[in-house]
Amino acid sequence: MGRTINDILAELPAGWARLGLDAAGADPAVGRVLMLDAEDTDEQPEVRAALVCLVGARGRAALPAVRRLVGAGPTALAVKASEEQAPELEELCRAGGVGLLLIAPDAPWDQILSVAKSRIHDAEPQPAAMALLEEDLFALAQTTARVTSSHVVIEDAANRVLAYSTLSNNIDELRKASILTRRGPREYELMLKDLGAYREMHRSRGVVRVPASPDQQLRERAAIAIFAGERIMGYIWLQETGSGFGDDVVYALTGAARRAASELIRYRNQQSVTMHEDRIGRLLSGPAEAAAAARTLGVAVDTPSCLLLVGLSRPDALAEDAELVHGQLADLVALHAAAFKASSIVGQHEGHTAVVVPSLAPRTATAALRSLAGLIVADARRHLGAVAFVAIGRIVPGVAALHGSRAEAAAVLDCLVRDGALQVASIEDVETEVLLHEAIARFASSGFRHRALTDLLLTDAELAETLESYFGASMDVSACAQAMQVHRNTVYYRVGKAERLTGLDLGNPAHATIAQLHLGLWHRGELDGAGSGR
Repeated sequence: MGRTINDILAELPAGWARLGLDAAGADPAVGRVLMLDAEDTDEQPEVRAALVCLVGARGRAALPAVRRLVGAGPTALAVKASEEQAPELEELCRAGGVGLLLIAPDAPWDQILSVAKSRIHDAEPQPAAMALLEEDLFALAQTTARVTSSHVVIEDAANRVLAYSTLSNNIDELRKASILTRRGPREYELMLKDLGAYREMHRSRGVVRVPASPDQQLRERAAIAIFAGERIMGYIWLQETGSGFGDDVVYALTGAARRAASELIRYRNQQSVTMHEDRIGRLLSGPAEAAAAARTLGVAVDTPSCLLLVGLSRPDALAEDAELVHGQLADLVALHAAAFKASSIVGQHEGHTAVVVPSLAPRTATAALRSLAGLIVADARRHLGAVAFVAIGRIVPGVAALHGSRAEAAAVLDCLVRDGALQVASIEDVETEVLLHEAIARFASSGFRHRALTDLLLTDAELAETLESYFGASMDVSACAQAMQVHRNTVYYRVGKAERLTGLDLGNPAHATIAQLHLGLWHRGELDGAGSGR
């Protein structure tokens, strides 16, 4: 189905254009978009079935060019003119059966042309892609609301409501009207244009604050435009819900806008659900596949990159609402990652949320990544009530080398979740613990066990617990006694008894290693009598 001038108008921001005249016929389609100079009287290109954007002249000055073009059969003309100048233009277009878009004098032609061309070439949305977009944007709105303690609405470029948060009922009448009608009231959009809110968002690409208006019963708002390159994809609006906006509103809105842009671009490109889920998998596969995926995603291939893995604590992962919390955590991570670096890629990997961060600055990357991880952990606790862990992989020369770091990052995350002492770490922080765990895992597959030690651990829980605490305290008797709330002499006695029963000298590094391997299996409930003669 072809696009019409009304389809294009719906994509343009409020106040940029209005429909002066419908094209004659049954809502005829626009096949292409052209930009012509009103002063160019040379040979005229073919304009049939086109929307012609007439530049170089406004209002009455554009009448000669309009008179010349209407006879050539375009679907519609787009001309800059004020309200007072519109009637003559409309009269000429009506006589030729040509539609007319009246463009505001301060609207940028380049962005109008970009929006129009994009709308013309958009494919019809697939149900799966549309459902995925709605799911992602509603989750993003909810996450942003949670982080900023506000009410959030995400709109497209034509101010149609795409998604909104449901965290608070403390909203004003304007916001209620927007949600009910799925579009902001036109008079309010025009008021914002008069205040310069849209112009400032377009110019600065930053966060714009709109003060409260008690007379109109409107609360304070903050907003940001969603950009894809030079094209405006939409807007995110925050309405404060009682306590005003916090200091982090700019940071949160910036991240939300980048994340929303990513989702809207993916929707526009009609990428499949499978590609949406698999982009991390491709980046973490072999070098050739990772390089190809990076180019498809617009990510620099040969710049320092890092993989972060984010997981939940075991109690949170086993809770009844674990699936919901897992999704909320992924949305929270995506928001922070986008705010940290716009080119970050977020997805799922082996049950965890994975973040690929490309184009890192080598000198500051480590500190910056730790800061990002700390923010994720803090906000997961503050806004989700969940304990999250972040494993920071090695910084590699490029995305093609990320596959070599994923096993290490996974081992670090497993260590964090298992021990619970740290919430953010790289391999340098937990290398000993990871190596010991790996050694225990390999030892589990061995058929050999120390017979006397196995018998002791399986039959005397008190000695087993004392030995575990003793090694956990780095063989410090005082620390072990304090942890177990017993006298130091009790620890000395029990350790000595264990040595007598097993024949091991726990002061000997080799014997101590043997003991720790067996204790590791005992702690995991995997110690049996294999190879011990039991």
